[in-house]
Amino acid sequence: MWRSTERILVSHAGALPRPENVQRLFDAYPQEQDAFAAALPDGVRQVVGQQVAAGVDVVNDGEISKRGLFIGYIRDRMAGFENAPVRPGQDRPANAGVTGRDRRDFPGFYAAGLGGFGGRPAATAQQDAAHSLSGSNYVCTGPLSYTGHAAVRGDIDNLRAASKGRDVEPFLPAITPGTVEHWLKNEYYPDDESFLEAIAGVLHEEYRAITDAGFLLQVDDPDLPDGWQMFPDMTVAEYRRYAALRVEALNHALAGIPADQVRLHVCWGSQHGPHRDDIPLRDIIDLVLSVPAGCYSIEAANPRHEHEWALWQEVKLPEGASLMPGVISHATDTIEHPELIAQRLLRYAEAVGAENVIAGTDCGLGGRVGHPEIVWAKLADLCAGARLASRQLRGR
Repeated sequence: MWRSTERILVSHAGALPRPENVQRLFDAYPQEQDAFAAALPDGVRQVVGQQVAAGVDVVNDGEISKRGLFIGYIRDRMAGFENAPVRPGQDRPANAGVTGRDRRDFPGFYAAGLGGFGGRPAATAQQDAAHSLSGSNYVCTGPLSYTGHAAVRGDIDNLRAASKGRDVEPFLPAITPGTVEHWLKNEYYPDDESFLEAIAGVLHEEYRAITDAGFLLQVDDPDLPDGWQMFPDMTVAEYRRYAALRVEALNHALAGIPADQVRLHVCWGSQHGPHRDDIPLRDIIDLVLSVPAGCYSIEAANPRHEHEWALWQEVKLPEGASLMPGVISHATDTIEHPELIAQRLLRYAEAVGAENVIAGTDCGLGGRVGHPEIVWAKLADLCAGARLASRQLRGR
């Protein structure tokens, strides 16, 4: 994992806009499936090139190959479950969703169709809607197994070719066991522990493929914080026990993988909404840091959580680890000023040491802000803010 004592490095949390031609073929799936696959290598080169032009140091493929992005894509890489359409009146899975507590407290806001992504109303905002999880029950009916070897190899090959000869570190994101569990019903394994262990075994194969390729692995666990919203009747103590079991499964999936090749990403959900009922970082920070990772990517520009930078004046990072706070947000189309970004980074530098800070985003920006132009402008100003903060640190 790249580190620097000379300047603050820049990365991001994952999703980026697809090039127009790739998006057009994606939208025509499955009719244009072969053409989409053929367009991916050049599409990844374009996305990597745009990150490099902005000044990003640790780059990925923008997740442009993935149907359903960080959640749904794993359906194409697993066996052992079935897809049964949801019938009218049929019960949904036994959780209230990642806006459950907010929906309870702000029913009028959600009844008005608000709370979507990128300025779009909730009713139409779920990106990649044709490939989303809505409208179906995904049920585990047999032993789970990983079938994504060719798919992950394609992601690796495309990103390797696109980053070759460039002064960047490549990373690939992958989902976590607890997040898979939230959309996959268990009708096969005897209990939650064995179900989670099976999911962890599946994901371990994807994790190992990415790290064996020499890439940085980002494990996406938004549901570690935002799972709190799914169970409105749980106390903090009850939720901590629930979350600890899912963290244990993630650590099982990471067994044998060097921590310095792992970056853990957590956030409070990328939907635009109140977030007043989010669980405070203080209540789960020990669980976050119990994952063996070389870097922790944590949402920090969201106005509901920006104040939590002060927690790092008390909490110590694990030895040798770095922190990637989100200092630009997916929750607004307003482009953060580089001076604001620098101020945010300097707070973290003072709290944990400048050599331990990487500039990041709250979540993936692709599909979560209003237009690709805004995404690339935000990333460019993120890099400008990191340069400004680095200059100010050198002048001290």
